[in-house]
This record gives sequence, structure tokens and C-alpha cells, in this order.
Amino acid sequence: MADTSLQATSETSADPWVHLVGQSEARARLEQAATNPVHAYLLLGTRGSGTFTAALGFAGLLLASTNGDEAARLRAIQLAVAGKHPDLIVVEPEGAGLRVSEAEEIARASQRTPNEGDRKVIVVVGVESIEEAAIGKLLKVVEEPPPSTVFVLLAEEVPPEIVTIASRCVPIEFGPLSIGELEQYLIGTGIDPERSAIAAVAAGGDLERAKLLATDDDLANRAELWRQLPSKLDGSGLAVFDAVEQMQAGMDAATVALEARQATDVEELEARVEQLGERGSGRADLVARHKREVRKLRTDELRFGLATLARAFRDQAIAVNGFGPEADTAYQALEAIQQAAENLVRNPNESLLLQDLFLKLSPSQDRW
Repeated sequence: MADTSLQATSETSADPWVHLVGQSEARARLEQAATNPVHAYLLLGTRGSGTFTAALGFAGLLLASTNGDEAARLRAIQLAVAGKHPDLIVVEPEGAGLRVSEAEEIARASQRTPNEGDRKVIVVVGVESIEEAAIGKLLKVVEEPPPSTVFVLLAEEVPPEIVTIASRCVPIEFGPLSIGELEQYLIGTGIDPERSAIAAVAAGGDLERAKLLATDDDLANRAELWRQLPSKLDGSGLAVFDAVEQMQAGMDAATVALEARQATDVEELEARVEQLGERGSGRADLVARHKREVRKLRTDELRFGLATLARAFRDQAIAVNGFGPEADTAYQALEAIQQAAENLVRNPNESLLLQDLFLKLSPSQDRW
């Protein structure tokens, strides 16, 4: 949900996209859809691409269209964008995935009469993580909802398990935000331009990560570590070993804030267990989610580091006008960095990935 400052802005703005950054094509498709909506939509995009923000704006347009009075329309948009409209229902999985009980609650909510107007909107977050036992229940209600209900499902991808559900929806895709879009957004919120530029590169197209990194005081230091890496690789195995240790120490430091938040999650869970018992506490789901979060953060940090390193070699090639032995070395280094970035999707061993790359970047290695 939006934070307090965003809600305050939402409640004074009639723009359904007041918090959406970029995504002009998706925005246009949603505006067109709102004029003659069907029963279900699937907003596809990675974390931080704006799917949730867009879902709230789209809900505002859908709920406003049932009101003829202009003041009522503006009120509907403002409340929906702030997540407060009485006919907007947002369902987010409490555990690692959408459970049977949550799918059943979605079905019940879809049957209720709207509080205002003649339409309600149900936004379901993280559909790709739905439990197998809940798939059939969600499918049934999505393909046969009451006329008064519009579903807006959100997913990062469409795994085989939800292909049937996805086929019942109109898909609208959201791409990662560009570095320029993220940088301009951060500068517009008052973040220093230099810090905004570093955070935008590090965010990997994720607005939420960009906002977090922009307030990370150690981000510039981690970026500098990666920028200085080429000068520290002297061809020796010891230099490679030291560089790997330094980069991993930087990633360890980057997880401190996340681990503090996770520790709070565990404390809250322990309090519930003490009060209600272990059964149904969701401990396994919480542990699994925390592992995913740490893995995602470290992968994001690696992508940031590789992007920073690539920029350093790209600058080296530009400095020599793109010609000569130095430029050739820089281009070869860029190829190695690109290969390492592509290998991240295979969830490789972190140390081995870095060792292999740093050896290839070492000047005395016969690597090409």
C-alpha cells in the first residue's frame, strides 16, 4: 500500500496515475480499457515496475465511471489511488503464496453487493505464487464473476500453473523502468543528482529498490569498490581472492537493513506462536520468504556491481575513442561482464561467479 505521504497526495489529486512512473503504453491501454471494461485483467511486470500503483489508478477509473457527477468521479479516483475506496478490495498473500482460504475469501468478496455505484474492483497481488490447491477456486471465480465485479490480477510472470487463469484475463505488460526514468523520479523527490544517478543504475528497473538505495548512505562506497576493481586486479590469484572478499563484504553490509526488518517479522511470529500456538503460524512460509528476499537482494547487488563495472570499462573505451589495444581490452571485458550478468538467472554460486569473472578481467591472464 502507499505510504502516508503518497496517500496525502492521492487524496488531493484527480490524476489516477499520480504515483505511476513511466509505463506510458500500459497506461494508455488501461485508460482505453476503463471505457468498456471486461471481467478480468492481468498486469504483468517485475517488482517495482508499477503494476500495483497502476492497478489502483485503473480501479479509480473503473469506479469513477459508474458516477455521473464530476465531484463523485474525482472522489472515487482519489480514494482508489489512496487504497481507501469502499468498493476496492486488495488481496495480498499473507504467506509465501496465495492460499485456499484467501482464494475462498476472494470468491465471497466477489459476490457481495458494491457499497457505492454498481461496480467493485478486486486487486489480487502475487498470483504467480498461488498454491496448487487454490488454483481451481480462483479460476472459477475469475472466469465467472458477477457482472458487478472486475478482477485486476498482478503477477511478475506466468508460470505453467497459472496459464489457465491468465487465459481468462486481458494481459497488460509493464517493462522495467529505464535508468533515466528512475533518475528523474529520484531527482524530482529532492534526492541529490549524483546519488540519484547511482541509485538508478543500481535499481535494475525497480522503482521501490531505487527509492531504498537513494537513502542508503553506503551505496556510493559500494559503487566505488566496483569502479576501482580494474586497478586492483594485477593478475595474481591473491588480488582476485581479495576482490571477491571485498565485494561479498559489501553485499553483506547491504543486507543489514533487510535482516533487521526480518528479525522484527520473526519476533512478531514468535509472539503469535506464544499466544495461539505453532499450528498454522506460517513459520515455514516466513523462513522461505526471508530466504527469497535475501537471495533477491544479493542478486540485485550483483547486477548493480556488474552494471557499475561495465560503465567503468565503457568509459575506458570512450577515453581512447574506441580504437586500439586498450579499447579492445575494454570490449572484451564488457563481454565477460555481460556473460556473468546473464549467468545470474541460473542462481550460480556467488563466489565462483565472481572468481571466474575477476580472473578474466585480470591483465596478465591469457583469457581471451
